[in-house]
Amino acid sequence: MDKPLKEEIASRRTFAIISHPDAGKTTITEKLLYFGGAIRDAGTVKGKKSGKFATSDWMEIEKQRGISVTSSVMQFDYDGKRVNILDTPGHEDFSEDTYRTLMAVDAAVMMVDSAKGIEPQTIKLFKVCRMRGIPIFTFINKMDRQGKEPLELMEELEEVLGIESYAMNWPIGMGKEFIGIYDRFNNRVEQVRVDEDKRFLALNEDGGLAEPHQMTETSYYQQALDDVLLLNEAGNDFDEERIAKGDLTPVFFGSALTNFGVQTFLETFLQFSPAPQPRITKDETTIDPYSEEFSGFIFKIQANMNPAHRDRIAFVRIVSGAFTRGMTVTVPRISKTFKLTQTTQFLADDRETVDEAVAGDIIGLHDTGNYQIGDTVIGGKSSFQFDALPQFTPELFVRVTAKNVMKSKHFHKGILQLVQEGAIQYYRTLHTEEVLLGAVGQLQFEVFEHRMKNEYNVEVRMEHIGLKVARWIENEDAVKESMAGQRAMLVKDRFDNLVFLFENDFAMRWFHDKYPEIQLYSLL
Repeated sequence: MDKPLKEEIASRRTFAIISHPDAGKTTITEKLLYFGGAIRDAGTVKGKKSGKFATSDWMEIEKQRGISVTSSVMQFDYDGKRVNILDTPGHEDFSEDTYRTLMAVDAAVMMVDSAKGIEPQTIKLFKVCRMRGIPIFTFINKMDRQGKEPLELMEELEEVLGIESYAMNWPIGMGKEFIGIYDRFNNRVEQVRVDEDKRFLALNEDGGLAEPHQMTETSYYQQALDDVLLLNEAGNDFDEERIAKGDLTPVFFGSALTNFGVQTFLETFLQFSPAPQPRITKDETTIDPYSEEFSGFIFKIQANMNPAHRDRIAFVRIVSGAFTRGMTVTVPRISKTFKLTQTTQFLADDRETVDEAVAGDIIGLHDTGNYQIGDTVIGGKSSFQFDALPQFTPELFVRVTAKNVMKSKHFHKGILQLVQEGAIQYYRTLHTEEVLLGAVGQLQFEVFEHRMKNEYNVEVRMEHIGLKVARWIENEDAVKESMAGQRAMLVKDRFDNLVFLFENDFAMRWFHDKYPEIQLYSLL
């Protein structure tokens, strides 16, 4: 490692991009990779006709549907910083994957569609960021289309999300009349659709253009000037400390699709986003990123990133110290040690072997079935475990079988591997050993079915058994099989814990009244 460890760690910036579906999240990821020199040509999510697909959407079903259904990890260097981007699924059916990803980052970029404003999924993901106290940077996208008034969008941020905001720049016009942004932070105007040497115009001490320019004659420029004056008088003050605490969100306007405002955003974001932050263990010890002992946690497992090799990758967020290929680590959950020789870094599905990495980086470990989501990995003699990652209580359930009974071996192997990724949950009936799957949303079942067919060559039959209220049991010893019935199915999860699947809330309340000694609980 060329630089001292502290310098290397301080240069890391690890963040997730969150939004409601179709707000432009994957598109901005592409543009950031483009600026980082990681790709030569930014594909778009909906680039099916051209045959170009977004780099971060590597799974076949994502290319077909033009959506992200799994978190992607990408890395590039820019302006002396090593940037790790986690592009997350926007679709609510995959919010569990996104929630876990948010545990592995130090900041979040929230994409907002200028025409739609704050949407439901954005609110949910924002709350997770707020709960963790991580800094949130807002990019209001699609200014090249007609949308809501900028002041209305700022007001919405504060009223709907309850976070104060500071406009780092301000749009001059919108839609076809979008002619640039007034960059408050850098004290300049950035023009759209002009040659590179004419892109930036300097401002004078009064906040107007320093030299005569045709833009000053437009009503859009005058409106932007009036709005900025209002923000200067009545808006929030820029406060780096409050940004770091997640109490103030810097807001950037631009267009990811036309690549306008993205580079300015990236440069400013890297200036104010935090270096790797400490993490808390289960016994409430703080692990400092600059500690020399290597540690990290697994926040994601992905099967078949290379279907030809049936491989599984465990994604590790490095929390402290430095990783070197070939080192031995301990997994405290199972008290086993592993030598890490097959390790990778990512540009979506493009992988290369990584020899060294430091706190803040995301690396992939080749997994033969040893690791679980939430596992802590430690490279020294210490023994601790980081806080558990969230797991959701599923609401939708299906009974699943292989259409061809001769493929039962592949069927069970495929289910086991896909379940370990954490998007769907596995259950089985007590005596007949029927396989049930639970999920937060229907789309997870569709992705499961698609992947079983394409990655394991197994066609499955899924029988919906509807919405269920799943509850685990604190005192399993007190449960008798006779307590189960038509309205309360008793099953086991993949860890052999007993679970009641109630027909509805009424059935659960009836059960509680009849068997008050049974202590039930849910996941998140």
